[in-house]
Amino acid sequence: MPASTSPILVFDVNETLLDITTLEPLFEHLFGNPATLREWFAQLILYSQTMTLSGCYAPFGALGLGALKMVAETRGKQVSAQDSEELKHRMATMPAHPDVAPALTRLRAAGFRMLTLTNSAPGGSPTALERAGIADFFEAGFSVDAVRRFKPAPETYLQVAEALDVPPSDLCLIACHLWDTIGAQSAGLQGAFVTRPMNAFLPAPDLPRPDFIAPDMETLADQLIGQKP
Repeated sequence: MPASTSPILVFDVNETLLDITTLEPLFEHLFGNPATLREWFAQLILYSQTMTLSGCYAPFGALGLGALKMVAETRGKQVSAQDSEELKHRMATMPAHPDVAPALTRLRAAGFRMLTLTNSAPGGSPTALERAGIADFFEAGFSVDAVRRFKPAPETYLQVAEALDVPPSDLCLIACHLWDTIGAQSAGLQGAFVTRPMNAFLPAPDLPRPDFIAPDMETLADQLIGQKP
């Protein structure tokens, strides 16, 4: 982190701020195993990145529904219209993780500027963050929909720097997905990796190590505030 200034914090939304495990009852109903949520989410991320590399684009929510139907087909299951609506509803009403509001409260009190950057397309009010009760912590929200490329494409991160008229190095992307912090750091941002359950650092050659690594949001807040000039 530069010694003379604090970074502008840019938060990923899905799983980093909002708890995707609240989707598990749908996967328990469809597949008899709530852990299938993780396979679905991995396929959703895989194919969003594949579409970007291939020059294609579809809104994240539509991809999510498609990935659900794909996983169901591999298991000989059918996704009903009611199941589709339940997925949309659950994705739109995910609560914040318990550590999020306390950490954001401390970061705001410490003077950090905070924004969000999500793969999800923008929607009408109330937004997912409004429903989760944390929207007021953020001065702005950005979506990959504006550049029609999914993270970790560099354009997704650089749009934030361009909108704020700051160099990318002034921003710190906070995410619980290492592929997201790798993308951000490759675009010139700082990276903060929150290792929530089911996420870990990848010890592989030539991968940028995040500037911050913490097991939860409150520990990350400790680190950020502790290094604030």
